[in-house]
Amino acid sequence: MTTQLQRQGSATAVQGTGYMGDQGSPRLQRVPSSRSNHNAPQFNWSPASTAQEDAGQEAAVPPKDLRGLPIPMALKRAISQVQQMQVPVLSSFQSWKRSKAKSLSRGRKSIRGFLNYIKLWRKSLNQIGGNFGDGVQSYFLFLRFLVVLNFLSFMLIAGFVLIPSIVFRSVASDPVNMTGPAECRQYDHNPAALVKFYSYFLDFLSGTGFMEYTYLFYGYYNNTMVAGSDFSYNIPLAYLFTAVFYFAFCLICITAHMGTAVRVAVATGGGATGSYSRIVFTGWDYGCLGDRSTKLKQKNLHYQLQVDLEEDRIKNEAASLTLGQKIFLYSSRIVLSLVAFGLIIAAFFAIYQATIFSQSKIDEIGVLGLIYEYLPSIVITAGNFVVPVLCDQIALLERYNPSITVIVALLRSVFLRMVSLGVLLFTLWSQITCFQGVSGKCKLCHYNYESYPCWETRVGQEMYKLTLFDLLITIAMLVLVEFPRRIVVDSSSSKLAQMVGRQEFVVPANVLGLVYGQTVVWTGALFCPLLPLINTLKFVIVFYCKKITLFSNCRPAAKTFRSTKSKVFFLLVLLFGWSLALVALIYSIAQIHPSMSCGPFRSLSSMWTIIPDSFYGLSQTSQGFLFYIGSQRFSIPLVLFFSVVMCYFIALASVYGTSVNLLKAQLKLEARDKQFLVKQIEALSRTLGVAR
Repeated sequence: MTTQLQRQGSATAVQGTGYMGDQGSPRLQRVPSSRSNHNAPQFNWSPASTAQEDAGQEAAVPPKDLRGLPIPMALKRAISQVQQMQVPVLSSFQSWKRSKAKSLSRGRKSIRGFLNYIKLWRKSLNQIGGNFGDGVQSYFLFLRFLVVLNFLSFMLIAGFVLIPSIVFRSVASDPVNMTGPAECRQYDHNPAALVKFYSYFLDFLSGTGFMEYTYLFYGYYNNTMVAGSDFSYNIPLAYLFTAVFYFAFCLICITAHMGTAVRVAVATGGGATGSYSRIVFTGWDYGCLGDRSTKLKQKNLHYQLQVDLEEDRIKNEAASLTLGQKIFLYSSRIVLSLVAFGLIIAAFFAIYQATIFSQSKIDEIGVLGLIYEYLPSIVITAGNFVVPVLCDQIALLERYNPSITVIVALLRSVFLRMVSLGVLLFTLWSQITCFQGVSGKCKLCHYNYESYPCWETRVGQEMYKLTLFDLLITIAMLVLVEFPRRIVVDSSSSKLAQMVGRQEFVVPANVLGLVYGQTVVWTGALFCPLLPLINTLKFVIVFYCKKITLFSNCRPAAKTFRSTKSKVFFLLVLLFGWSLALVALIYSIAQIHPSMSCGPFRSLSSMWTIIPDSFYGLSQTSQGFLFYIGSQRFSIPLVLFFSVVMCYFIALASVYGTSVNLLKAQLKLEARDKQFLVKQIEALSRTLGVAR
């Protein structure tokens, strides 16, 4: 085929010069059809200057990219040599423009390669994907995304709240004192002068004592404002805007990451259709060097093929069920779903009762007081450990395919963990705002000032304890459960130990732990500004703990699942956690009265009041500009513009989807044609007695 194309190219070149050349060859003398000319790739073999003069253009025609064209490699080399021999006539400006474009392209490639080289945990992730498949690797990729997200969020908070508060604390004016009742402004945050040595450790675990009145919690920040001749900085306004921008920044990052995951899922088809040929013919990485990298890539491809075959097998089994079997299957799924829902409701009731009991024992001290303080965290962790295990067993009885089983188990666990956090917040806020019939305590200060003199710090301490307790449980499970189980299984030859075997790395439960931890951070970031930094360190420790337990204590999963669907679903679950934290943020800012004894909003009736107060302090020009942005003359054209852009992208996506479906149908038809031809060849071979 290559020889024919080269001969055709030679004949075309000879004909272009005016000579006959090879007139005796009937193949070269035949007239090409319009269909062949239409489908074949066309090339401009003439020099660029001649082509420009013929077209009447002055701009240089860039060479075509040959890497994406479906032609033989020998012909690509010939075309590349012809293009390199072309010497276009360019002006000095065009030459400078072309050289700058090439330099910019090389710079982008170098930067992209450098960023890929320094990417966090790159080698570890490749090793995990090779040994345990893309499904387990997707968990660690998700963990890396959350580490980067939390670190960038901490940089945002540090730049606009933490560093200005440290710098301006010594030079700013005294905090604005409110003329409210004296009882509401009493807040004893100073620890006792003489404490026992272990009290510092207990204070570190609970966030009280010496840690309570620090930059870690809301109550330490003042409502001061630094004003100069040409510079001013409002700490309360910066505090509120940073919290809002923090949520917006996280939303943008999640949406961008989700867009990348959706594009990958659409490109791979999201299923097993056509993936066999893609894996076999285009799945190999020719940049793999050495036996280690080669074996890892082979294992990775093996897991991908295993997922496709498993899903095809389950689909074929589902298609072969009779009507009675389908009715029994769907009925059993409904009953098992109700059982799982009942377990989740029981966990919610236990969390509610534990939170009320813990808050009633808030005056206890010592180790017993620490246990009472951690009682909601203990009940939440116990429920999040026991109920998902039972729900996983229920999901196995429902007989979904591996990918759907992961999603169903994750949905139930998401509902459990997210709503359990909501139950904890509802219980705290009901006691802070006197929701349960004790309104006499809240009549004077609009909140329960006796039990919660600085309620924002108390909520921040609860979120801090949840984050720290989650990390301690992860380490304790690694040391006290997972390593002993592996030692017993490896050293014992009993049937029970061999039947239990090493544990599998359960991706849904581990992903949900990450989403739960991140939701706790979003919920408590307003009341504990350094919580994103703590969560960054926590996730780094969790990564190495999970990596150690994966390679030391776990075996490859018996049933794998597709990572393209799961990545998108993981981000959707994370977006659900973000939405829950956003509701908590809006309620805290708009509804609950700020503490009068601490924090940057101590002199205001609500946190949101700082926005209109700061607005009316601006100049008339600035107020007029902001009024115009919020008016209908600006908002209606803006909404129309975004609607047109959205309709355009929706139409574009519809066109692309139609094209993809047509191409898939064409590939299926071509595969059927090839199968038909193979059968015809086999039949003809048997007829003629030709050996295969």
